[in-house]
Amino acid sequence: MEGLVDAPMRDVLTRIGGIDWCVSEFIRVTGGPLHRPAVQRLVPEMDHGWQTPSGTPVRAQLLGSDLRWMAYNATLLAELGAPVVDLNFGCPAKTVNRHRGGAVLLQEPQMLFELTRAVREAVPASVPVTAKMRLGYSDTSLTLDCAKALADAGAAEIVVHGRTKTEGYKPLVHWDWIARVREAVSIPVIANGEVWTLEDYQRIRQDSGCAHVMLGRGLVSRPDLALQIRQWQVGEPAQPLDWASLQPWLLEFYRQVRERVVDRHAPGRFKQWLGMLTRGYPEAQALFDQLRRETSADAVGLALQPEAVRLAG
Repeated sequence: MEGLVDAPMRDVLTRIGGIDWCVSEFIRVTGGPLHRPAVQRLVPEMDHGWQTPSGTPVRAQLLGSDLRWMAYNATLLAELGAPVVDLNFGCPAKTVNRHRGGAVLLQEPQMLFELTRAVREAVPASVPVTAKMRLGYSDTSLTLDCAKALADAGAAEIVVHGRTKTEGYKPLVHWDWIARVREAVSIPVIANGEVWTLEDYQRIRQDSGCAHVMLGRGLVSRPDLALQIRQWQVGEPAQPLDWASLQPWLLEFYRQVRERVVDRHAPGRFKQWLGMLTRGYPEAQALFDQLRRETSADAVGLALQPEAVRLAG
């Protein structure tokens, strides 16, 4: 998720725990070669064995539609040590789709096949190529064709988000359609979409029949969601992380954000996460209201000190 699950967010979420692996923000391929500094900026974990500080593997994700340069840049990522190259055919953003990237390509199963095959043939056999897709662009008429194209081209697994591009992130999600995809291909299918709670995780597993689930916005809104799932998987009672226990992670996230961006952008980046936390933590609303119009990076930092947060909550 571009601009949301960046390196500081990946660090915090994986340190809280329960995550098997994560994916970088998508790296745009726009008709030319990538360079190491550009990759390093988006995926600083490449300098640490493509792992977050907690040791969680990070996969490199490409987005684009140029066969030559997608293959070339996938090779570069493999040479830089990427453990997996993931192809994004699921992004619904208009600015991305307008340039033939992301979910717009779900209208062209043959193009999905050619892109995936080009990348698969370009990188060493030891580096898996995976893909993420939605159920289609405006309907599900090509869903199975797209999934089969990816599988036939050599994708090792597919993450399927249970909505079409035009449905965006509307509440209705079609987990039953993920089951149809799973039944149509011989490679693993990972279910995704509208998983906000442990109960949602249990339902998507049941409805899709998938053994594995990818978390997105739900994990950002409830940073311990993966940990709750892991506790449930091993037969332990889920122990939600309360607001007070989340405070050190808020401070750590903001510290890292200030190291990576200029001060004028730091408050907005933090408030982006804080706004999403209001869904999982009612206490976050008071802090969000307090900081809503704050533009000073130092003032936001002061508001995050333990005593200030306690009073705000």
